[in-house]
Amino acid sequence: MKKILVGTLTALSIMTSHVEDASARTNPFFETSTAPHAAIAFDKIQIGDYEEAIIEGIKRHNQEVDAIVNNPEAPTFKNTIVAFERSGSLLYDASLVLGNLEHSCGDPELMELVSKTTPMITEHMTNINLNEGLWKRVKAVYDQKDSLTDLDGEDLRLLEEMYLDFVNSGAMLEGKQRERYRQLTAEMSDLSVRFSQNLTNDMKNPSRRLWLNATQVQGMPQTAIDAAREEAKATLEAEGKADDGSYLFTVFAPSYSPFMKYMPDRELRRKMYMLYNTRNVGGAFDNTQILKDMANIRLELANMFGKANYAEYALERRMSKNPQNVYNMLDEMREAYFPAMEAELAEIEAYARQTEGENFKLEAWDYSYWSEKLKGDKYAFNDEVMRPYFEIDNTVAGVFGLATKLFGYKFKENKAIPTYHKDAKAYDVTDAKGNMIGVLYTDFFYRPGKAPGAWMTEFRGEYREDDGTRVIPLITIVMNFSKPTGNEPALLTPYEVETFLHEFGHALHGLSANTKYKALAGTNVRRDFVELPSQFNENYLTQKKFLDSFAKHYKTGKKMPQDLIDKFVTASQYGAAYACIRQLSFGYLDMAFHTIENPLRASQDVAAFERNAQAKTAMFPAVEGTIMAPSFGHIFSGGYAAGYYGYKWAEMLDADAFAAFLETGNIYDKKTAEKYLIILQSGGTVEPQKLYEDFRGKPASIDALLVRDGIKK
Repeated sequence: MKKILVGTLTALSIMTSHVEDASARTNPFFETSTAPHAAIAFDKIQIGDYEEAIIEGIKRHNQEVDAIVNNPEAPTFKNTIVAFERSGSLLYDASLVLGNLEHSCGDPELMELVSKTTPMITEHMTNINLNEGLWKRVKAVYDQKDSLTDLDGEDLRLLEEMYLDFVNSGAMLEGKQRERYRQLTAEMSDLSVRFSQNLTNDMKNPSRRLWLNATQVQGMPQTAIDAAREEAKATLEAEGKADDGSYLFTVFAPSYSPFMKYMPDRELRRKMYMLYNTRNVGGAFDNTQILKDMANIRLELANMFGKANYAEYALERRMSKNPQNVYNMLDEMREAYFPAMEAELAEIEAYARQTEGENFKLEAWDYSYWSEKLKGDKYAFNDEVMRPYFEIDNTVAGVFGLATKLFGYKFKENKAIPTYHKDAKAYDVTDAKGNMIGVLYTDFFYRPGKAPGAWMTEFRGEYREDDGTRVIPLITIVMNFSKPTGNEPALLTPYEVETFLHEFGHALHGLSANTKYKALAGTNVRRDFVELPSQFNENYLTQKKFLDSFAKHYKTGKKMPQDLIDKFVTASQYGAAYACIRQLSFGYLDMAFHTIENPLRASQDVAAFERNAQAKTAMFPAVEGTIMAPSFGHIFSGGYAAGYYGYKWAEMLDADAFAAFLETGNIYDKKTAEKYLIILQSGGTVEPQKLYEDFRGKPASIDALLVRDGIKK
């Protein structure tokens, strides 16, 4: 979901195109942007502006905090809580933009800047969190909260969350513990940046490439062949080498996924599998010691707060509340799905033996290929059949149209808004009454150096000024879709459309925010609730009524036929058990690292630790040398520590929420959509359990998910 992004020289040149005499210009972060909607002035920002703005932002933030602490008036909600919530805007803006661009552009200079400025910001925020004068004022207001009758629910929520933020950030620690906390947070910040950058850099590593000739790629879909050919030409040109007619596959998703699904040569599949699953182990980008250090620091931090392990500390402010509830959910789903997964694998292996012989044993690198083959024979379906119906411009219109049908939102490209890269676009987003609610940036295509995966984040969150004026959010979604090849348009796979719907759900959460305080707006909710809006959107991909609104063949213009949709729906249930168990295995691994009660040793065998953690969900025999943890960015650099289970937790919620629409007989039912919109608008102003039950009228269960996945009839 929320991620922050070696990028192209094009991206950097856009940011630095307006080079002026330093004495004659003002840092764009120091003044209100003149771009439409005060959007980020990407056309004016120079590379040096970030560090200058961050340093100045720290200075101003300190001054703002000092003013709060030294205020001679007694602490009140307005002069302490609101004043602190409003403080630090320059630092917030500059660091947020830099962090986002480092991922989406990934230029080495940006990466270096993030490495340089992150320790400054971490130290500054630790100083703020440990500021005794500020803490005393916050606590003074909190202690009188029951008598503050003039505060509304959102005010009280801000007060409660701010108080807990300070408590969980060490405000109540004393003496040596405070200094140790300061040291640990600085170390954790540095390790997180190093882990993330190692992950990106190792995926760019030339050793993570597979160069093939024309004979070797035979049998693959033409779309995958064309993409590999374009990747080879671009790489050879960038390296100053002559085009030799080769084909290049990499460990980045647009290349890796189709390779594993369609490459007939089993040995080449094994090689690619090994390239992908040995990342960040040994060499310059090794993450194994980093992840041990991070797990140990988290354990020590948790112990400081009287908790036996980090998960106990982290989950107190999640829907799940404690580790046992997480394990209960993981175990319940495992029990429901594991027998079905075993049956799936047995069927696939039996099918493959018809071709490979009776001694064939299904291995990890065989699953995608043979499951796709079986799906094609069993359901006369494979993902490539749907690709011609998902031309990107039509798909963008269709996905945006989902928000139109549900909430009346409209999207119009605004070319006057500067963007950070030629591939990025910006859209004005208006509600059903024509009111401007936010700006959405899109950045769809893979480019060398761009961070892997897909994500939503923001350049500015939504909030209200003191006079009630709403400051609109600036939301961005970033993908890694394959670019158009030759004269063909970009055609998306169903999985890519699902990814688009997912991130667009997060975007709607940010765009719909209607709160007073930035800290409670949009996706600033409990970690195990934040995936509900994104995963909810994915349900529409199997709905003919939705697909009919945009999915038409890019050559004939014909709508996707009903029989293909039926096959897709049936085929989407095929492999659902495998997909679930795979996700559960990640959840178990995350919890294993964050329920340790003794530090991991320097000599600890991480691969053995991983195998033990995932033993209950093992689908294939362990492959010597492979390991996931050193590239598990979600939990070591992405904010999901002790929280990866949240994807399955939210999947339970999203299936149950979509069932509310199905029960009406209309997937766009207006009354249900109006109630659902309240979830998006409320952000973190209401405890998520109450917010969900107000929408649904009851707690969620896994029943709707089991039905959707074909596990329960």
